[in-house]
Amino acid sequence: MGTGARGTSTSLVDRVLDAAETCCEKWGITKVTVDDIATEAGVSRATIYRLFPGGKDVLFEALRVRNLEDFFAVLRADVEGADSLEEVIARTVVGATRELRADDDLAAMLASEPGAVVADLTVEGLPRIIRFATAFLTPLVDPYLDRARSRVLIDVLSRLTISYFLAPSDTVDLGDPASARAFLAPLLAPYLQSAQSEHP
Repeated sequence: MGTGARGTSTSLVDRVLDAAETCCEKWGITKVTVDDIATEAGVSRATIYRLFPGGKDVLFEALRVRNLEDFFAVLRADVEGADSLEEVIARTVVGATRELRADDDLAAMLASEPGAVVADLTVEGLPRIIRFATAFLTPLVDPYLDRARSRVLIDVLSRLTISYFLAPSDTVDLGDPASARAFLAPLLAPYLQSAQSEHP
């Protein structure tokens, strides 16, 4: 998941990661080679291996982590100022859905190599995404829920947001605040009741 929020990268690592993302958009993740990335970045193969010992797999893992950091940094701006658990969750789900839909890099990679991208968002990448979501959302949810409930809620919301992004619904639009709130209300009801009982 790239966000498009990053401007011109200045560090060598960012330059290489930007080049890797560009190459993935052009040829698909599985077809890109270290030579392709080196050429795009204007560096040598040796530089790539010095920066990312282990080669392409390590480089792509760094790219995934950077994109998640960027994604959640943008999302934070959408959620800041929320003053209730319901508002935190609604802004998070709506903001995440809109970011995913607006991500041109992600769209290009989905078009060129959907299997690899779907795996990155589900089976292979989902634990990483949930870790980032948990780190991002837990401080925002802590005032309302105990840690065990918040972890379950964040896990469910992460899976739900990704699912509806990959398989859009004709009846639920998680990018639309009114539709998202109506859909989320029954799911959130037990958590909102817990929040009210714990923090009357």
